[in-house]
Amino acid sequence: MIPRETIDTTAVPGGGEMRLVRRGSDWFIMLGREELMSSRMSGSEEALATLACDRVGPDARVLVGGYGMGFTLRTLLARLGPGAKVTVAELVPAVIAWARGPMAEFAGGCLDDPRVAVVAGDVGAEIRAGRGRYEAILLDVDNGPDGLTRKGNDGLYTMAGLTAAKDALTPGGVLAVWSAASDDVFARRMRDAGFVVDEVVVRARASGKGARHVIWVGVR
Repeated sequence: MIPRETIDTTAVPGGGEMRLVRRGSDWFIMLGREELMSSRMSGSEEALATLACDRVGPDARVLVGGYGMGFTLRTLLARLGPGAKVTVAELVPAVIAWARGPMAEFAGGCLDDPRVAVVAGDVGAEIRAGRGRYEAILLDVDNGPDGLTRKGNDGLYTMAGLTAAKDALTPGGVLAVWSAASDDVFARRMRDAGFVVDEVVVRARASGKGARHVIWVGVR
């Protein structure tokens, strides 16, 4: 059996330690013993991008909350046109450093695409500063509305956070939210905030297997 090797560790703002782990050709990002991300499971992160792209034009301005392992970003870049602009807000600087360093081959140069701007910071701040700026906002932050990594992420999913996201979108813009599980209270909150919402269940793996994750697609 191939052992797991810890490549690097980093502190999470607000508390906790995140680890980059490799086992053979597979990569994992861990929080304690919790597996946050795996290079073997990309299906729902790719679906987050696909569902948003289906509802916006090829030259959309898109804000992505959370780089993760880049599955969502790479799918966006493959689907969007040359005039698109994608801003990636990543709270943990080491995640971007890992993508440019030990995981550079896996990242495939997506962070160097001229359409991409990387912001080291809270996606909530980008949302609040972006009134009417984006055709789409994609949130893959923490574990979804039921936060795991950082208590401060919870504000993204409150009524105030959803209202800010709506204000940052153009008319007809899309807020797409990834979650590890369904949450009827949150789905209702999105509708109460003024979004027309579809709840889509997707599989964790690109093969169509694995755990069932949820993506809410809200249209302003």
